[in-house]
Amino acid sequence: MGGGGSTRRVTFEADENENITVVKGVRLSDSVIDRMKEPSSPSGRQHRSSSAVNDEELKKRIAEELALERARRDSEAQKRRLKQEQAYVRDEFGKILDRERISSNEHLTRAILRERAATEEERQKAQRFTEHKEFWYWRDPLWQGLMQSRIPVF
Repeated sequence: MGGGGSTRRVTFEADENENITVVKGVRLSDSVIDRMKEPSSPSGRQHRSSSAVNDEELKKRIAEELALERARRDSEAQKRRLKQEQAYVRDEFGKILDRERISSNEHLTRAILRERAATEEERQKAQRFTEHKEFWYWRDPLWQGLMQSRIPVF
């Protein structure tokens, strides 16, 4: 269907009777050829005596068909590029979401470990305080008097 973007030389020639115009260097699909064969007016194609007018009309129709074909190819290429770009964006968003998920999990894990360490430290402090209080309770009469006047914690 032509060389998308390549430059080709297109030549127009007439046969010896000047009834047929030969176009060299252009490939046309069957649908394009059928449309070119269709009459351009509802009353049918009128035969003109001047072959120059027919040649110009044929050249014009061929140029129109080529422009339509080129526009269709360009539109299809744009659709393909759009789909490729959408797939790329979708993949990039997926990668970003994966990185965010991993980062969130790491932050959550670190926070849990910090909380566990803080809880363990508080437990050990409470145990040391209790041991310390029990030690002084039994050894220091002043401490015993102070503790007896309050509600025991241990």
